[in-house]
Amino acid sequence: MNRKTLVLPAVVGLLAPVLAACGGSDSGSSGGDAIVVGTTDTFTQLKTRPAPLDPAYAYDVGTWNVLRQTVQTLMAYPKGDGAPQPDAAQSCGFTDSGNERYACTLRKDLKFSDGTPVTADDVKFSMERALTIKDPEGVFALLSTIDTIETKGDRQVIFHLKTADATFPFKLSTPVAGILNPKDYEKDKLREGFSIDASGPYTLKAEVKDKSMVKAVFTKNPNYKGLLDVKNDKVELESFPSADAMGEALSKGDIDVMARAMTPDQIDKLSAKTNGDINLVEMPGLEIRYLGFNTEADSVKNKAVRQAMAQVINRGQLVSEVYGTQAEPLYSMVAATVTGHSNAFLNKYGDPSVSKAKTRLTEAGITTPVKLTMHYTTDHYGAATKKEFEVLQKQLNASGLFDVSIKGYRWQEDDYKTKEQKGQFDVYGMGWFPDFPDADNYISPFLDKDNTLNTPYVSNKIRNQLLPQSRREADRLSAAKDLTEIQDIVAEDVPLLPLWQGKQYIAARDDITGSEWAINSSSTLQLWELGRGVKG
Repeated sequence: MNRKTLVLPAVVGLLAPVLAACGGSDSGSSGGDAIVVGTTDTFTQLKTRPAPLDPAYAYDVGTWNVLRQTVQTLMAYPKGDGAPQPDAAQSCGFTDSGNERYACTLRKDLKFSDGTPVTADDVKFSMERALTIKDPEGVFALLSTIDTIETKGDRQVIFHLKTADATFPFKLSTPVAGILNPKDYEKDKLREGFSIDASGPYTLKAEVKDKSMVKAVFTKNPNYKGLLDVKNDKVELESFPSADAMGEALSKGDIDVMARAMTPDQIDKLSAKTNGDINLVEMPGLEIRYLGFNTEADSVKNKAVRQAMAQVINRGQLVSEVYGTQAEPLYSMVAATVTGHSNAFLNKYGDPSVSKAKTRLTEAGITTPVKLTMHYTTDHYGAATKKEFEVLQKQLNASGLFDVSIKGYRWQEDDYKTKEQKGQFDVYGMGWFPDFPDADNYISPFLDKDNTLNTPYVSNKIRNQLLPQSRREADRLSAAKDLTEIQDIVAEDVPLLPLWQGKQYIAARDDITGSEWAINSSSTLQLWELGRGVKG
């Protein structure tokens, strides 16, 4: 078994990808046929969401995986994980002691894929555009600490921040901070359809059927200059209706790589194989799953109801029955391996207890059983989500304190996220793939102003005191005190209820090289790492 180690400074411990089954050659090739990668992510243009691939709108792991191949950012991540490094930029850094002024110098002779020079004004245009459009999806909030953007000449960009933000270099590595060609994008309107014009490692040609992108064809951009070493000439990302269909295509050789989302059974079967022509890569991940609450809804408005749910739910049993060794129970919204994590929910509630939950409800004057519906998405986080919610339903109803029903929706076709944002769900299941590996990114997207959930819950102490204080600390260990207090407040008020943290997997045929680097701990596809070698 071949092992390689990745180091993520913001994460405690080592991230070690593990390859099972046969191993291919380590030497890749940039030539040959296109490498075909399968996914169960869907990319659909709807009336309510006409611009699925616009960086000022897109804010889910699937669309970001398309944008990261095509849209270049000032900063990016090196092979594997680690602190962000200059990509479109030649250099970047804070120029003051208070972390409120951040300056970048662009690489010389940087060009968009059509050969047009990339300038500092293009950087300014792209980020101000996202802030101007301010799409309800909430991705613009990643740039919300920007006050003004100054340019000097064609290559220097200076960001003046409203408040100290030590996480700002990480935010400049996200697609919303991507540099766009102004001739192809309006400054105050989203770009509809599936076209992308930028300066990233690949250009995109979308194959569309019934307003859905069924295949994204990525071709190496000859004008790309940056941090990344592109090891192939072409990659095709093909969407499948199910994990089973994707797995069958891999077995037949119709695709070369199987990415998210595989089922637990598929992973177990591939893990058990000691020979064959398919490699399974496993690595610790930073993905989390949680329940969210509309804290203004009658059924869960009283926090005693939410606390009782936190007291009853048995995470260990949930993980064991649904995901086995592929996940771990999680007791905070901050992933367990990220600096600043604390087991806030375990500290407050201890082991699952029906009697303690009953006491909480009785003291609050709540009549039992509490009737409510938990909503989940059937297709966005994998086929096992339905079983996960069936187990949660069984646990809560078995307590005698709840009368829970569950209802599933498709992510795009049923507009699951919009329904949640409009407050149509009292309780809902969501997942989170971090924008960057810092504790702030497990808190502010849900609890800060302009958050992605549009939650009615507000903690002024978190928003106005603890988050700003934590962002002043460039040494993230020094922010631990504030971050711990935030997690304790969440455990007390339960606007969100963390469930589990998952591992990351990718499967590839044995003539594909670089598969161990083709996905990082945040589920970001790094297709430029793939090559075609010799069968094992």
